[in-house]
Amino acid sequence: MKFNVSSTALCNRLQTISRVQSNKSSLPILDCILFELSAGNLSMTASDSETTIVTNLEVNDVEGEGRFAIESKQLINSIKEISDQPITFNINPATFQVEVNYQNGKYNLMGQNAAEYPVPADSEEAGASLTVGADLLLDGITRSLFATADDELRPQMNGIFFDILPEYLTLVASDGHKLVRDRLLTVHGDEARSFILPKKPSLLLKTILPKEDGDVQIDFNDRNAKVQLANYRICCRLIEGRYPNYNSVIPTDNPFRVTVDRMAFISALRRVSVFASASSSLIKLHIENNTLTVSAQDIDFSTSAEESVMCEYDGNPMSIGFNGPFLLEVLGSVTSPDVVLELADPSRAGVIVPAEQSESEDLIMLLMPMMLQD
Repeated sequence: MKFNVSSTALCNRLQTISRVQSNKSSLPILDCILFELSAGNLSMTASDSETTIVTNLEVNDVEGEGRFAIESKQLINSIKEISDQPITFNINPATFQVEVNYQNGKYNLMGQNAAEYPVPADSEEAGASLTVGADLLLDGITRSLFATADDELRPQMNGIFFDILPEYLTLVASDGHKLVRDRLLTVHGDEARSFILPKKPSLLLKTILPKEDGDVQIDFNDRNAKVQLANYRICCRLIEGRYPNYNSVIPTDNPFRVTVDRMAFISALRRVSVFASASSSLIKLHIENNTLTVSAQDIDFSTSAEESVMCEYDGNPMSIGFNGPFLLEVLGSVTSPDVVLELADPSRAGVIVPAEQSESEDLIMLLMPMMLQD
């Protein structure tokens, strides 16, 4: 077997798909990338047994067809040091010896028999499908991913919940402390269906989608999903189980509304949170007379900080406490210049929404409060 390919194009694809590989593979062959050469096309596959990613690349000067596997780290580390130029692969189908020739030299690598490589769990027998614009899906995943949990007791919380309705698609993520509900109003399903996409394929999509255009098709059934992009295909096992009723925990009657400049709020939080207790990360917000006062203290070390930010608020004075890092994560995932904090009392969850939203989206973020010490 023989083929010629661009070193830069090959390296970019290899680095992208290798992200799925685990540091501790259950099968030694999963440390490799599977190559399949057929009809002038090179297919490359990487997997951790739960999630599989496939990409295709056009190659030139092809001789023969076949399958082989190469250990990914050594291959990627060698290819990425070659400047942008055509490189030639020569593979001995009997011994799987691989010779890589480039302008000023050559590499000799030892390949492996591809027969041991596991076949990905594809969802060809998908019960339903969903089509989403690449930019919309990227925005939804980016806004939701930070709120997913790492909970062995509640695995359903460890991914992004896709709640598909004929009216719109809702992406939900929560770890019990914070919750994101992002409705994509221009995406419609044929019927009411849902699935939970695990964190790893979600992270892969977050990496790949900025390079993609057009629509993304997701075919899924009760166990598996296949995500088809222009240059990649991701097959993954879904998280089984029922996702909690997220709508029931979102307060609908928060009478106090605070509108504040998002970046000014973030800057104040970053400065003040340096002085928060390391054990609790408690940040106190006090709202009164169009002023939002951000404060923190660490009693153990007798340190404290306080800073005021101008806001729009005409309600009664009130104070509420939040976990500083969680609040920064929520504010950091919003893109609008101003945000609105909808509050009821210090013991109820605060709702954070963009002050301005596009007509195609309805984003709500929820953050549980912390008890304030008198």
